Amino acid sequence: MSDFSSLASLFSYQFFQFAILGGILAGSACAMTGVFIVLKKQSMLGDGLAHASFGGIALGLFLGLFPLLTALLVSILTVLAISYMRRQGIAPSDASIAVFLALGFATGLVLISLSGGFSVDLFSYLFGSILTINTTDLMMIVLLGLSIILFVLVFYKEIVVLCFDENFAKLSGIPVTAFNLVFDVLVAITIVISIKIVGVILVSALIVIPALSALQLDLSFRRTMIVSVAIAAVSVFTGIITSAVFGVATSGMIVFTAGAIFVIAAVYKKLE
Repeated sequence: MSDFSSLASLFSYQFFQFAILGGILAGSACAMTGVFIVLKKQSMLGDGLAHASFGGIALGLFLGLFPLLTALLVSILTVLAISYMRRQGIAPSDASIAVFLALGFATGLVLISLSGGFSVDLFSYLFGSILTINTTDLMMIVLLGLSIILFVLVFYKEIVVLCFDENFAKLSGIPVTAFNLVFDVLVAITIVISIKIVGVILVSALIVIPALSALQLDLSFRRTMIVSVAIAAVSVFTGIITSAVFGVATSGMIVFTAGAIFVIAAVYKKLE
């Protein structure tokens, strides 16, 4: 994009509208789940599932299926396996995440080599391709994104209790195991719907950074979540606009914007 005057015309194009709508919705879902993930000290879960989903994407491209659907299936199976290993004492959470992170990425590499190497489609999933979101992608993002947001809003109190004291949650009659499983599945879904936004490589940043930024402000839990969602939305919108103006990678600008906001929030906390 050569100048700012032509930027306004982009908003009349469907692909740009899809990018902004899908990006903000996926970013909001990431921000909501991110607050809980950070407080539960499971920030690496997002990174592990993102790399495991790479194997699912490669499988979809190898079989000629819709890659995000196979990525969703693989991510859900992975998070359930990680949860099982954690509950059964087979391996602690960080170790089990590391195992499936490596297995998922290795599977992807093997399938890529069998398919004849990297393709343009694969690179778009690795590094994000928000401006190529089509109707199918958008429908999937809207359906799954709204489901995540609705679940968090409906079971907000239960999830908050689980974040801070699982023993108290059990005494309160909350089915802790079931809630943890459902929430882990929601994290897997969040990862998959965000892959087209920032790619496998950077998707965990979109989950963790807005939440960390909001937590710097020492607000109430509800306000922290609202601020986290706002930061994600601003990061996505600013990243899309900036990349259109200067012709740089959209996913990189989205995460760069989120990182800049985190630095500002951290400095504000230190000076407060």
